[in-house]
Amino acid sequence: MSAAPARRPADLVIFGGTGDLAMRKLIPALYHCDRDGLLPSGTRVIAMSRSGLGDADYRDKVRAEVSVPGATPDDWRRFLTRLHHVSVDISAGVSAGGTNAGTGWDHLTALLTGGEERDRVFYLASPPMTFGPFCRGLGAAGLVTPASRVVLEKPLGRDLASAQRINDEVGEIFSESQIFRIDHYLGKETVQNLLVLRFANAFLEPIWNSLWIDHVQITVAETVGTPGRRGYYDHAGALRDMVQNHLLQLLCLVAMEPPSRNDREAIRDEKVKVLQALRPISGTEADRFTVRGQYTAGHVGGCAVPGYLDEPGSTPPTEASGRVETFAAIRAEVKNWRWAGVPFYLRTGKRMPFRHSEIVVRFKDVPHSIFPGGSPNRLVLRLQPSEGIELHLMAKEPGAGEVALRPVPLSLSFGQAFQGRVPEAYERLLMDVLTGNPTLFMRRDEVEAAWQWIDPILATWETAGTPPEPYPAGTAGPDGARELLGRSGRTWHEEEPA
Repeated sequence: MSAAPARRPADLVIFGGTGDLAMRKLIPALYHCDRDGLLPSGTRVIAMSRSGLGDADYRDKVRAEVSVPGATPDDWRRFLTRLHHVSVDISAGVSAGGTNAGTGWDHLTALLTGGEERDRVFYLASPPMTFGPFCRGLGAAGLVTPASRVVLEKPLGRDLASAQRINDEVGEIFSESQIFRIDHYLGKETVQNLLVLRFANAFLEPIWNSLWIDHVQITVAETVGTPGRRGYYDHAGALRDMVQNHLLQLLCLVAMEPPSRNDREAIRDEKVKVLQALRPISGTEADRFTVRGQYTAGHVGGCAVPGYLDEPGSTPPTEASGRVETFAAIRAEVKNWRWAGVPFYLRTGKRMPFRHSEIVVRFKDVPHSIFPGGSPNRLVLRLQPSEGIELHLMAKEPGAGEVALRPVPLSLSFGQAFQGRVPEAYERLLMDVLTGNPTLFMRRDEVEAAWQWIDPILATWETAGTPPEPYPAGTAGPDGARELLGRSGRTWHEEEPA
């Protein structure tokens, strides 16, 4: 499943090219793609912003602010020659029939003129409210060619209605086949290996169902809080920011049926079926099947940290601040034959004890155990901080006397097994965009199906009138999260015996 080299030179235009995402993720990923020989000669990276920088200024900024371990001076010099900068004010618009001189659109047009046959990618590393205006500006400037594509970063709206509006606005300029809605979790090696693990190995498929699997846990835990970001997070929250996209995408890959072929649309078709099969959660069921929390002051990694309402550098707290969730847990069910009765527990939170993302498939007990002290088998797929797969089996402890059992992991670390650097998710996804492969990107019906399931939960929370359950920073979330599993005699993965 490795990305193929771009077929021909391309122009990659990054709107928001001086922002945090571009400098922290996109530019380093493109450097690695260039160093590995994946970017053809002549491919250009054109950053767009309102900063007024020239090409040399932008290259100096990248040189000063972007850090890539192991980069060599020669590789950097070669890569920096690919970088350009254009200052554009999209709020100025474009006049009918052409660009407005002085707004920057004319400079972008001049830079792209003559390259109409090249692959042309517009990456919108900017807030979703800019997607429509930017695409309209491209259309009015005549910059959208048959070989053009547009990449949309999350969050794609804040509910179904706003997502549909954004999709409509972008869809006026780009066809659905040209739109790449990105979720960087889908570019992680472990996520891609989940498909290989399931569909390229015969031993798992016969037991990948409700007869053998007790439940599935999907966790994305972060140690960071929201310093300086409360203005954004007050209107997002964990459910919109993480569950609607990252966690539901992981659920789809675990629960999807085997596609008929490794095809760009066959895989996405199966993911949509999973979202459509999710049991709705609304009204009183939200109290039973969902938990929301907000962190208070505590300690993370031995350091004292403030609560959400007291994060430094943020806007003053408002009424919305007291209601927003920094932690969310959900008991989801996929209503089909394969997964009938198997709960999927989704969990995400900020200011957790340690940073990790993982999928845990917990199998059922053996039908009749002849050994005391056994525990169920577990398959653990680690997405971060170190990607890998562990299968926890029962084994006998060495020694004479009575048989004593202990769970032992069969471990696969990608970094150790393949003796090399594990590529960052954005490297894979950027190459897929440049080669026109949409398999790991979300289709419009997929995004909207996810919002259709999330919206009733949001509506119930927003009308409940009760604040999120507090939890001290540095703990594993509110007590309600443990009760969510405890009601059925289950526990979270980290609380089970090692």
